[in-house]
Amino acid sequence: MIHLEVAVAAPVTETLTYGFPAAEASRLQPGMRLLVPLGRRQATGYLLTIRPAADTSFRIKPVTDVLDSKPLFPAGMIPFFHWIAAYYRYPLGEVIKIALPGGLTQQSERHISLTEAGKEVLADFLAAHGPDAPPWLAELTDRESLSPARVRLIWSSRKWRKLLETWQNEGAVTISEAVSAARTKAKTEICVGLINEAPPLVDMRLKTSEKKAMALLLELLANRLPPVVPVKELNHTYSGAGKALKSLAAKGLVFFQEQQVIRDPFGEEPTYFPEPPQLSSDQEKVLAELLPAIDRKSFAPFLLFGVTGSGKTEIYLQAARRALAANRSVLVLVPEIALASQLEAHFYSRFGKTVALLHSGLSQGERYDQWHQIMGGEAKIVIGARSAIFAPLNDPGLIIVDEEHDSAYKQEDTLRYQARDLAVLRGKLQQCPVLLGSATPSLTTFYHASSGKYQLLTLPKRIENRPLPQVTIVDLRLTRKESGGHPFFSRLLLESIKDNLEQGDQSIIFLNRRGYANLMICDDCGDPVKCPHCDISLTLHKSEKILSCHYCGFQARSSIICPSCRSARVKEIGFGTERVEEALRELFPQARIARLDRDTSTNRKDFLKILKSVHQLETDILVGTQMITKGHHFPHVTLVGVIWADAGLGMPDFKAGERTFQLISQVTGRAGRGDKPGRVIVQTHQPDHYSITNAENHDYRGFYEKELKLRQALQYPPFSRLINLRFTGDSEELVRNAATLTAQQARQLADTLRVTLLGPAASPLARIKDKYRWQLLVKGAESNSLHALCDSLAGQPVPAVRATKVTMVVDVDPESML
Repeated sequence: MIHLEVAVAAPVTETLTYGFPAAEASRLQPGMRLLVPLGRRQATGYLLTIRPAADTSFRIKPVTDVLDSKPLFPAGMIPFFHWIAAYYRYPLGEVIKIALPGGLTQQSERHISLTEAGKEVLADFLAAHGPDAPPWLAELTDRESLSPARVRLIWSSRKWRKLLETWQNEGAVTISEAVSAARTKAKTEICVGLINEAPPLVDMRLKTSEKKAMALLLELLANRLPPVVPVKELNHTYSGAGKALKSLAAKGLVFFQEQQVIRDPFGEEPTYFPEPPQLSSDQEKVLAELLPAIDRKSFAPFLLFGVTGSGKTEIYLQAARRALAANRSVLVLVPEIALASQLEAHFYSRFGKTVALLHSGLSQGERYDQWHQIMGGEAKIVIGARSAIFAPLNDPGLIIVDEEHDSAYKQEDTLRYQARDLAVLRGKLQQCPVLLGSATPSLTTFYHASSGKYQLLTLPKRIENRPLPQVTIVDLRLTRKESGGHPFFSRLLLESIKDNLEQGDQSIIFLNRRGYANLMICDDCGDPVKCPHCDISLTLHKSEKILSCHYCGFQARSSIICPSCRSARVKEIGFGTERVEEALRELFPQARIARLDRDTSTNRKDFLKILKSVHQLETDILVGTQMITKGHHFPHVTLVGVIWADAGLGMPDFKAGERTFQLISQVTGRAGRGDKPGRVIVQTHQPDHYSITNAENHDYRGFYEKELKLRQALQYPPFSRLINLRFTGDSEELVRNAATLTAQQARQLADTLRVTLLGPAASPLARIKDKYRWQLLVKGAESNSLHALCDSLAGQPVPAVRATKVTMVVDVDPESML
């Protein structure tokens, strides 16, 4: 036997050792999946290392099965996974499971069936408990069985698990286990080809149907590599082909074979973007510093700080070409799928089918195919959102992070990683340059560039020296006093939209809030209509006639009565992009208006359709949320209107000013990117706030200096590191007590470790999805001190956390404080 180090796809913090026959060791490579015993069940494990058997007092269990013939990820990524698990305090096997395409995890699943004797037991239980009986009992009674998915939910409750085990002992139910099948696999199709070079059809003694099928096959095989044709292609042209082909195969003239079909993630071919005839002098200077670093094949972090429209995308393309020339691969990260669509068109135009996509907009099958294309080396360039940081590139020669400042690079559940930071780490581990690009870099990134940790590259001017748009600030405190004014639009903004329409130019209207109205209030008692599962008001979506919670997905009919006093006089307050769109249609009935937010672009196809209408000048006014603020190049947009610039300044978050400046600067950058100059009108209640005034003057450095002083005074990043301990549970009292007791434990260590504690306190969003939420913020100059505190707390959890009645989540480098 040999010993295998395995990371199991389960909440197990350590790797486990399993045995395997030495005679079969040639089957194994690190990066493969194994089926292994874990307690009384079977689970998927990931092979990390192979080593000779060592003497041990423990019983080494054997591997149940080898699930792959080839590795799913290169061995060079294993140190990367180890670092992620340690830093983000997450089980290693779960890290790898999250990194891989979905549907590949096999494990034991419980199946529960009702016996004949059990029908009477259930009837008695339901009669005794009435409405207090759990809803799954009705399903078990009706269907006489429970699905594995339902059983997983029930099994997490100790009360119901014990009840089912008791019924099993009494013979009322049977509980069996079976290993689940992988839900995702390669797609294949049956193809047909000629066994030998066919003689002329006239010389063949064939039936008419066989001759017709053979003639069609020969026609389709012309210049086809490999020399096979899908059977369905022949059937589509000739309905009798199927039967004729079987007859031809029986005569030894054709053969059938199964062939993999790659599911196309692009849909229709992306828009073609030609290569510019020449670079600007600023672009040439940047490439003169960047390209030699790619040639050296060593780690070097760069910040590409370029104003909007300065040609950062062309820098990415030129740098990618140099990495490919060295026979290395390229990883390109974008914060959202919306940006991936724009960038993938540029890369596809330049590099064709060597481009692969990895993001949540793909189906599981498409993601599976793209993953294997990358792993097999057929795809050399990978473009994707934050999860693409796990792309199985064996030898990346360049990692690009576009719009590196964007908060979407932070995963906010399960494994709470920051993809931008992992890009820098991966570049260091795999010895390649990392290029972070933005017109509004995050404060921490620019601080690293200013201190020499990163090398700063600048593009200070737009392409062809086009001017940055003129920005006008409108003080909403004054416009609201004007008689006859519109509730959403200042007079200046309305006149500007009208002028733009008359000149045949396009306009963008930005509001970072979707829906029709963000608040429904009872006219009689004054209570807001809240989500029953969250401490948040419901948002009205008028066109769908629903009230929706944007946190848990709960929905109710919009024709609702007040839950507090039962009054029917409930009115909408506030506004979102849907209401702004409606108002614009009323004000400008002749205009062609489109809306781009999460409601109108639920899938990639809808999103691309809206973008295409803007590019083809079929849209006059585009209304949208932050989806329209970054990266898009609309050369005919000459006017941008910001409805409510300071909407985010009141957020209880130390990054509120930074996010506001970035949003305004980014949406401002959509104007004037073509031949005509642009104009931006920013409506705000706080015209003197430094994030607003610096955005007005396109002054990133001025904003940076002001914000840096505030951060330094309060010792927030980049002058400290943060870990947010989040406590969640069904009982508000238990959650509060767990947070308070944990804080008491932490304070005993705080002085020794030189860390500061803020809280505990209820989270700004105090209840989400029926879970109460508290948090304790830990701040310190050294990351090691923060982790040492977390190690101590994990070693001696408070009773409620130990009993799993309260969950404590460790969020390292938190992005959101809500």
